[in-house]
Amino acid sequence: MFAPLMLSQKTRYTIRALQHLADHWQKGSVRLDEIAEKQNIPRKFLTVILSELVREGIVMSHRGRAGGYELALSPVDVRYGDIIRITRGSLALVPCASRNAHETCSNCLPESECRLRGLMLTLRDEMATMLDRITLADPIDLEPAFDGVP
Repeated sequence: MFAPLMLSQKTRYTIRALQHLADHWQKGSVRLDEIAEKQNIPRKFLTVILSELVREGIVMSHRGRAGGYELALSPVDVRYGDIIRITRGSLALVPCASRNAHETCSNCLPESECRLRGLMLTLRDEMATMLDRITLADPIDLEPAFDGVP
């Protein structure tokens, strides 16, 4: 089942947790409670996310008094496209445009006749190009909130 057009809460939490760990790259382990508090992520959800990232080899965990989490890879080696693929399964917005989880869309035209699929394939490729170019080491400019939003 594909997610809606927006990133899931899990994907957003994962990105924020990894950005936090990237900010502390080579400064030692970061405690789970610190990440949860600073990134406004529920502790239980963060525990699940970090466990998945440990299994994927992106994060290392350390037990004990000085324990915590740190990136297993350099921030320059962690691309946003990979993070989204790990948490969402695909960058595609529709099942028929997915490279890794292709499914024929229900209630649609045959793929060979569907112009929407062509558009979604182009969009997926453009998003992949951009998201695979940006890593956790790259600076991301902060943008002001939209009018009326705190």
